[in-house]
Amino acid sequence: MRFGASELASVLGATMHGPDVELDGAEFDSRLLSPGRLFVPIVAERDGHDFVADAVGHGAPAYLTARGRVEGVDAVAIEVADTVQALMDAAAWARGRLHARAIGLTGSVGKTSTKDLLAGALGTTFAVTANERSFNNEQGLPVTILNADERTEVLVLEMGMRGWGEISRLCEVARPDLGIVTTVGASHTERVGGVDGVAKAKRELVEALDPSGTAILNADDPRVDAMAEYTVAGVLRYGTASMSDIHVTDLQLDELARARFTVRTPWGEARIRLAVSGAHMAGNAAAAIAAAGVLGVPLDTVAASLERTGVSEMRMEVTRTQAGALVVNDAYNANPTSMMAALDALAAMDAMRRIAVLGPMAELEDPDEAHRQVAAYAAELGVQLVAVGTDLYGVAAAQDPLDALGVLGAGDAVLVKASRVAGLEWVARRLAGDA
Repeated sequence: MRFGASELASVLGATMHGPDVELDGAEFDSRLLSPGRLFVPIVAERDGHDFVADAVGHGAPAYLTARGRVEGVDAVAIEVADTVQALMDAAAWARGRLHARAIGLTGSVGKTSTKDLLAGALGTTFAVTANERSFNNEQGLPVTILNADERTEVLVLEMGMRGWGEISRLCEVARPDLGIVTTVGASHTERVGGVDGVAKAKRELVEALDPSGTAILNADDPRVDAMAEYTVAGVLRYGTASMSDIHVTDLQLDELARARFTVRTPWGEARIRLAVSGAHMAGNAAAAIAAAGVLGVPLDTVAASLERTGVSEMRMEVTRTQAGALVVNDAYNANPTSMMAALDALAAMDAMRRIAVLGPMAELEDPDEAHRQVAAYAAELGVQLVAVGTDLYGVAAAQDPLDALGVLGAGDAVLVKASRVAGLEWVARRLAGDA
């Protein structure tokens, strides 16, 4: 989206230092900045103001600042009290400039994959803008809106939370017409007082919808299904439950645990074949089918899209080593619900030996019990467990997980998964690098 620096300064009630320049969107990471974008320094563990010069060197004509002008930097400075709040305010203004419908998505598991599948399905019919990767917080969501093309017809906006009120604030900016809630699980429980606290935080999305909107809820998750009582919008349910409006039946998995199922909807019936692994992806696809159907995309068009659409990296990303072993990189994040879903997928794959390389799960109210449950589930499925960075699974942590795996070949399947703080994707990449 193009706008003038002086126009933005006026919207923000900010002081502008320097001449007016044209801007084309915004970025908060100087390493990812495209020429022409506004740089927004975020003050967190590191102060983004320290990277203003780098951003300008990468082509930022202007930057927000809560520290005054940066000496020796030849770019326009827009001085604000708080750069994060200014970014949110700028995105709320930009949202008003777009003649687009918006779909908000949240959930403890599956929101990024659902976003990817939905963006692909809607992209067959509309000009779509969606979050890159998992840029779903008070920095990522506003940047998604500010970087949207003016011709965008549908915004697909993933919304994350680590506490109460965060999704409400994102909804004030995004103003969603549709809201999808995938699951409620044990993620960030230490911050909101357990799984019921997570449900309360997630339902802020459906509470924000107008009567003209639609809440799309997972009927297979009782806490999500109960959110129908907290919205004035219309409700569509999806899942395997018999009362689902988008009903998943006859679910089967192929040799890579990719789902094949029949879906019955208000718009007809179709056989769906997914390109991504995991039975849990059928629910994500059903949510995408529901939202696409509400917006008028023909069911056969959606089905064809789902057959070829992948999801973001480090989410059930399947590769093979040179020797033929399967490697499943699901290392972007983890909580007990997503761990068990990934283990189910591993167990369903055509392999003689199945190994899970698991790192720690973070921000849990009872981490000891959560890790024990995952370890017990892996044992129940016959999956060998290699722990990395934690002893909470009840086995000693491997100093070198590649060493612990030993020689892998055809007939072996390895899952790599942990919370984001563990950065365990390097294991999957080293294994896949043998290819």
